[in-house]
Amino acid sequence: MLQGFASHETTLGGLMRRTLVILLFVIAAVAAPLTFAAPGAVRCGKLLDVRSGRMLTDQLVVFDANGTITAVGSAASTTAPGGATVIDLSSATCLPGLIDVHTHLTGDPSSNGYQGLGISVPREALVGAKNARLTLRAGFTTVRNVGATGYTDVALRDAIDAGDVEGPHMLVSGPPLGITGGHCDNNLLPFEFHYKAEGVADGPWAARAKVRETVKYGADVIKVCASGGVLSKGDQPGTPQYTLEELQAIAEEAHKLGRKVAAHAHGTQSIKDAIRAGIDSIEHSSLIDDGGIALAKQHGTYLVFDIYNDDFILQEGAKAGMLPESIEKEKKIGRLQRENFRHAFQSGAKIAFGTDAGVYSARRQCQAIRQDGGVGHETTRCHSSRDHSGCGLDRLVGQSRRAGARAFRRHHCGER
Repeated sequence: MLQGFASHETTLGGLMRRTLVILLFVIAAVAAPLTFAAPGAVRCGKLLDVRSGRMLTDQLVVFDANGTITAVGSAASTTAPGGATVIDLSSATCLPGLIDVHTHLTGDPSSNGYQGLGISVPREALVGAKNARLTLRAGFTTVRNVGATGYTDVALRDAIDAGDVEGPHMLVSGPPLGITGGHCDNNLLPFEFHYKAEGVADGPWAARAKVRETVKYGADVIKVCASGGVLSKGDQPGTPQYTLEELQAIAEEAHKLGRKVAAHAHGTQSIKDAIRAGIDSIEHSSLIDDGGIALAKQHGTYLVFDIYNDDFILQEGAKAGMLPESIEKEKKIGRLQRENFRHAFQSGAKIAFGTDAGVYSARRQCQAIRQDGGVGHETTRCHSSRDHSGCGLDRLVGQSRRAGARAFRRHHCGER
């Protein structure tokens, strides 16, 4: 049996969301979370210190009634408050709750391409409620949702915060920003529908206005499509879409309003433009070169590689309604992304764990990371302990050994 203790604190637009949960893992399955409203402690047979990579033995994690970790140390020398409940996990291994910085929880993986045109906004929101519960039960206690229709991710976040549905802490973007006819537009309908996706904005000032609009309706983070993509119709992943001037305007406006920016960018030039523009994280990063890696290190920009997507799209994409052109694009880009992930990781670039979740199990992404670059505990550290401040996540997220960190109380989705 593998059991995990999750501790997080997340800043969402200046408001602190605080919770405590003990997640029980049985092999790959996750049992229901146990909730607490009083001081308590967890005795761990083993505790993974994801900052140092060391496995500690016989540890006690103590928390107060507000869910704040007050002490972590050897069970022989650390004392729980009088009358506090001590959860005995002495035969198990504890680890922090996991973090996924690239999800689409309101997405339906079985409805891609033209099949997706039949999904209403209310239906998308209900799919999100299902996926949020599954994500939490899989051990992910914090996610960043980067792209959803109709602000369904905002509604999902608010429902989780209100205790209406189970789910992880969420930072959400609402509709992603993109150019007319680009990756974040809807290019499936013919001219007579005169349809544009709700995040479309052309030119620096229109893009600034769209940032303001998404923040108005609840976005914690801004998502922008800097390049073409795999699953969109009529474009190419390596082709730039937003200009450097437009990206600079988006980043400046978002930062002025206290929001981080995540840029979908497969292409070499788009990656560099986004980094130079001051964008905080690069999503997919597929065709990054040495110059892009050097820029990311210089600017402290986070790189996110959703490398398992390649396997899923090639194996399951046709059955899930993906367009033939999308599968052909993936054949050209998927292996390159894995090679560039390994190179970026080994070069010391900042890597954040992101799955593009909603199309497959996040466990598969973990396996792909171990195979294509991660070593030992580094895989767990990548999606639990790393400083994810560049993604809008507080430094205390994913740390089970620091007093003052939060522990959770709250009772995978894709865009490639």
